[in-house]
Amino acid sequence: MFRMSGRFPPYFEPGFRHDMEELAIDSLPVSGEIPAWIEGNLYRNGPGRVNLDKPMAHWFDGLAMLHKYRIEKGKVSYLSRFLDCRAFRSFQETGKMLFSDFATDPCRSLFGKFMTAFSKDPLTTDSAKVNLGKIGDDFFAFGEPLMQIQFDPETLKTMGSFDYGIKSSAAMTTAHPHRDGDVSYNLIVHYGAINYYAIYATDKAKNTRKVASVPVVYPSYLHSFGLSPKYFIIAEFPFVVPSIKLVARFRPFIENFTWRKGKKAKFYLIDRISGKVEHVIKVPPFFAFHHVNAFERGEELVVDLVAYKDAEVISDFYMNRLSQCDYEVSPGTLQRFILDTARSTLKSHHVLCEETIELPVYDAESYAGRPDYRYVYGCGINKNRKREFYNQILKIDINTGKAVSWHQAGFFPGEPVFVSHPDRESEDHGVLLSAVLDADAGKSFLLFLDAETLKEIARAYLPHSVLFGYHGAFYPYNKRHE
Repeated sequence: MFRMSGRFPPYFEPGFRHDMEELAIDSLPVSGEIPAWIEGNLYRNGPGRVNLDKPMAHWFDGLAMLHKYRIEKGKVSYLSRFLDCRAFRSFQETGKMLFSDFATDPCRSLFGKFMTAFSKDPLTTDSAKVNLGKIGDDFFAFGEPLMQIQFDPETLKTMGSFDYGIKSSAAMTTAHPHRDGDVSYNLIVHYGAINYYAIYATDKAKNTRKVASVPVVYPSYLHSFGLSPKYFIIAEFPFVVPSIKLVARFRPFIENFTWRKGKKAKFYLIDRISGKVEHVIKVPPFFAFHHVNAFERGEELVVDLVAYKDAEVISDFYMNRLSQCDYEVSPGTLQRFILDTARSTLKSHHVLCEETIELPVYDAESYAGRPDYRYVYGCGINKNRKREFYNQILKIDINTGKAVSWHQAGFFPGEPVFVSHPDRESEDHGVLLSAVLDADAGKSFLLFLDAETLKEIARAYLPHSVLFGYHGAFYPYNKRHE
């Protein structure tokens, strides 16, 4: 059991500071009864080592670890493995952090930083620890640096990399590509004398082409983008960077960005067929990590995402804040922007639910781009325990604005992943899977919830704690190679 000083919240060490080891467990102890129809692999991505020659400064830093929960016939096995990338190998060889991360830089001298700025290989991390999914038939770990890392879905062994055919180091991508049929789309931000956002399409054979380009003066930090049946959607926030700061690389990546007070946010709507920017619509300032869904409704484009009033939430995730017992994370809420594409204006904007939510998910496989989708799931913060990290799972009904939750004191869930019932009778007919930390025990378990009621079905217990990660995906056996 982890025993913490009263100066730290009980989840801090097991959730943010406990370096992990690779494990392979044939069968986890289970309480409750796992539905027999759930057969497949749940993959998760996130940091696995956060103490190198110095502790990482931010939740978004560290060396990536993949997790696989194999669910079959009511049983669960578990496998974890570090992503075998250049950043990981260099640490194994030297015991030092040599690659710059999101908010942590190696301890270089001023001269060393100066020389790095003019190096062809500026040592930006390739530890793709944010998300995972498929490009073509192959599985990849996704991060914001261009280098996406391929892994074997059975062994989690690293197999190769993919860089969208872009060799420049002065570019970053999102960790949330969209897949439409056999084509994957991603947004890449290019920094330099000319800055621009670009949409790239990658086919099943991994042939990549640029399908759209948007020049900008001050690029925004973009973690995701939207996709509707007609448009690529770039939500640009007034959290921007003069590109010379990123080229010089004297500070960690995110510390070069600043919030420009008084500036509005923008939506760039790019026609998916022509690749042309059809509309640029200014809206009140906001910040977001995650788009949810988007769809056309006559001459309206509806964009749902989790929004914040500003980018202070990024600062909330520094370790020195997360370690404080009076810590409160900035509240993000599920919000809807209705854009008038006939007049290129904002028609309306409102909060769909007042509950704090992050890491939002919905049944994107069946309801992406559909106006009749209704349910959004995510991690939230219980109103009676606001001075904690994300401590509940939410289900929001966007038609009514009402939410139901799963919450138990001392438990801290990760992103819920929706698994549809094979004979579904409604949108929410299925199960939610979430990796949950039991802070008092200092151990984690895989939680199974009924997606309709959020009532607990079962747990599969791990012998250790899993650091708080970000995103994952479930692949049923019968769709593994589709």
